[in-house]
Amino acid sequence: MCLSGCDVGTPLGAADVEQPEGWADELAMAEALDLDPDPHVVEIELEARITPLEIVSGKPTPVWTYNGTLPGPLIRAKVGDRIVVRFRNSLPEPTSIHWHGMRLPNDMDGVPGLTQPPIEPGSEFVYDFVARDAGTFWYHPHIHSAAQVGWGLYGALVVEDPADPEVFGDDLVLVLSDMALDEDGQFLPEDTGGEFGDLFGREGNILLVNGKVRPRLKVRQGKQQRWRVINAARARYYTLRLPEHTFVKLGGDNGLAERSVETSRIVLVPGERADLVFTPSDPPGTSRWLQWIPTERGFGSVFNRPRENMLEIVTVDEDPVIPASIPTELREIERIDVADAKALTLDLTIHNETIGEKREVVMGINGIPYWNSKPLEARIGETQVWTIVNDTAFAHPFHLHGYFFQVLDDTRVLEWKDTVDVPAESSLKIAVRFDERPGMWMYHCHILDHADSGMMGHLWVAAEGETHPPHVELIH
Repeated sequence: MCLSGCDVGTPLGAADVEQPEGWADELAMAEALDLDPDPHVVEIELEARITPLEIVSGKPTPVWTYNGTLPGPLIRAKVGDRIVVRFRNSLPEPTSIHWHGMRLPNDMDGVPGLTQPPIEPGSEFVYDFVARDAGTFWYHPHIHSAAQVGWGLYGALVVEDPADPEVFGDDLVLVLSDMALDEDGQFLPEDTGGEFGDLFGREGNILLVNGKVRPRLKVRQGKQQRWRVINAARARYYTLRLPEHTFVKLGGDNGLAERSVETSRIVLVPGERADLVFTPSDPPGTSRWLQWIPTERGFGSVFNRPRENMLEIVTVDEDPVIPASIPTELREIERIDVADAKALTLDLTIHNETIGEKREVVMGINGIPYWNSKPLEARIGETQVWTIVNDTAFAHPFHLHGYFFQVLDDTRVLEWKDTVDVPAESSLKIAVRFDERPGMWMYHCHILDHADSGMMGHLWVAAEGETHPPHVELIH
């Protein structure tokens, strides 16, 4: 409806109207309850437990959840807030929580055997850290992770910057994932697909947006939305396309990029995030689908695979809105000085190996699976350039814990990353500055089946005066 004083059919200014009533109700996620009255402390209770949820109509699935919801509760904080998570494990096996993308103390990183002991069934652990950076992050286990994430253990964490321009639109968090279910809504065996499942990574047959199958989003022509999109799938690459529309990408993993970019497709590898502005342009009464597009990431990844509808976008019958202008220059980012950087090469490898009486696919870094590896070494204050080489026939999303990096490619928009794709038979260089936070940190392929098969490594960042890495009990 037009506001008082407007002519019928005259577009309204973006700041003058709100989103349609109930615009994102079908996408609503549970939000974490803050137990601390201090406005600068976010304290929550989080419990991992199995909860029957209806994913396929009328058929309960024993979903592994945080606080009984899929995804887990959305955690919101502001830059500088202290986040305290009182976590309890009510699952039948050990677990942990890794805060993907967060720059936090090493003992809060959630990697059993490296930064903390496994959290056993019935046990508790308190995660306590400060949200140093604005951005879209997420949380998930880091033990038996391909299965536990595939069964539903993941949630979103958004750290807001009050200085962000308001013209980006109303905030909407979209957690993309999938599940592998049979006709009765039960999980397929975690080793489905055998050796090829190990090689390719196991994609689910049910696509989910915020834990829902093909939910609906209501929009108003011209009224912008800021989408924070997270790929929480164990192996699936998400290429997103909305016919007749483009998006303005603001950034990704770790806050705003240096400048915004208009694009017709968004590509997210497992673990990666995108921050973008969506401007609905369809006339009232239009229904259109946001689509998943097959992504070339190795043998069989696009062959004979159809597009799939993920999110129905319905333009309501209300007067259009004049979209706000999105600034091009977003943020000043200092380029990492690599003049005196130490150079390392990480070769992502796949081979067969006899383990016990069984011949298995084994993946590794520089030919060595994680359980036989020794840590890379860095020192506080040091800068390193890593050349990540992928001579395999499959793409690998590379993720580094604890630190942001920059991709050394002049064709890319400058931004801070923690997850990046390394396509099949290619290589790329990243620059990392180890400015603080010593300890033992992980790096790995974020196709979680690949990580479980050995494509992981660890990095010792030594504090001043340290000469020998600590002993760690690697968990396999």
